[in-house]
Amino acid sequence: MMQNNIKIAITGGIGSGKSSVAQLIRELGYTVLSCDEIYSELLQNNNFLSVLEKEFGGVIADDGSLDRCKLSELVFNNKDALTKLNSITHPAIMKEVFSKLQRERIGFCEVPLLFENGFEKLFDEVIVVLRDESERIKSVSLRDGLDLECIKKRLYVQIDYQNYTFTKYYVIHNDGNLSELSAKTAEIIKKLEKKYF
Repeated sequence: MMQNNIKIAITGGIGSGKSSVAQLIRELGYTVLSCDEIYSELLQNNNFLSVLEKEFGGVIADDGSLDRCKLSELVFNNKDALTKLNSITHPAIMKEVFSKLQRERIGFCEVPLLFENGFEKLFDEVIVVLRDESERIKSVSLRDGLDLECIKKRLYVQIDYQNYTFTKYYVIHNDGNLSELSAKTAEIIKKLEKKYF
């Protein structure tokens, strides 16, 4: 059965390899958006920055850009402030995602914290990238130069990917090399194409 405007989320814990999967899907010819990139675009929008300044105060640098360090300091240890920030940023990001994806027959978006925010309900399908936690920690350490304590803080704001049930979703186990990851990704895409084309 042919359907149009199918929206598919790609998610996984920090260091799982979801960005690699997103890139592999791009190479197969599909549009793949990134919530992180859309957030960066929003930070170039003066109206959006004004909302953040009004809510948090003192988070705009002298050059007019967002002072990310200052905003992080404000929300990092304040749950209410973090909830408020998420209530501003997440709807704005999702609005942009769906505006851009509506032109696609099948479109993908890399979405961190998908399950944590209940966003899985907004998508037709979800691809979950799973990887052993020790490998994820190693990957993030190499990529971002963060220490173990800092990485673990980020892990703990996410769902427990090791013990969560993903039977309703397409799962990619990132437990080999890039060639193996590419083959697994292509297999999932074939299943999706068969379902929707």
